Amino acid sequence: MNSNDLKIFEAAATLGSFTKAAEATFTVQSNVTARIKNLEDEFGAELFRRVSRKVVLTEAGETLLQYAKKIGRLLDDAKSDIQSADKIGGTIRIGCIETTMALKVPEIIKGFAELYPNVELEFYSSMLSALINDVISYKLDAAFVAAPINIPGLQQLIVRDEQLVIIAGGDVDKLSVLLKQEPLKIVVFEQGCFFRSRLETWLGSKGILRYKSTVINSIEGVINFVEAGLGISILPAEVVNQYYSNRNIKTFPLTKELATMTTVLIYRNDEAPSKALNVFLDQYRN
Repeated sequence: MNSNDLKIFEAAATLGSFTKAAEATFTVQSNVTARIKNLEDEFGAELFRRVSRKVVLTEAGETLLQYAKKIGRLLDDAKSDIQSADKIGGTIRIGCIETTMALKVPEIIKGFAELYPNVELEFYSSMLSALINDVISYKLDAAFVAAPINIPGLQQLIVRDEQLVIIAGGDVDKLSVLLKQEPLKIVVFEQGCFFRSRLETWLGSKGILRYKSTVINSIEGVINFVEAGLGISILPAEVVNQYYSNRNIKTFPLTKELATMTTVLIYRNDEAPSKALNVFLDQYRN
């Protein structure tokens, strides 16, 4: 077995096809089949099973895929560290929720680039559950997410506390009056979003279990719909004050328990971070 065998295996697992894996790794299908067969012989287990016109991983294949990703990351880190022994370089893939992407990423990139110009930062935004899974599965090196996070294999660093507020259209004088509407309308992100979960928790605390949800995939969209009177939502006060203070919307406070959102930076603790990731994490270590 060599590292190329694992790259071919990972391509087949990701694409669900030996033919597509051959194209992606610039080889022929017969070689892909032979490499997979060698791996199966070496590990003494079937790695794929055929379903219709696709191949899918067996339980053993799923296990090997996690190790293949880990080995690939370690080899990339080793190559980067060796080639830049006298300087810190490489690529760090960072995940974050939508509001962190909008509010803090430009500042993070600017400050970090001044200190470590040879490190490339790649940012990806997604929902909480997806970010956690991507860190665990080695797709991301780290991610900014909302606490609490208590998952084996993940370490976390506290980044900052933010205050959340309810936002409503500018013609709303009393939130209590609006909450009596049947059904109440809310504007939210997809399932898995921290802000949606917090808003639904707040509504539950008010005894409101029936409401009509409009799902939007951007902060700007949420603001537009709320301003148009199509529902209420919840966002960090800093986002509203810094970017949307001129919009026809009003903010209403939450109780301290529900208003506070703690952002943490999560990363895997099953291996030593690369030099580049380590200096990135150092920014948030006490």
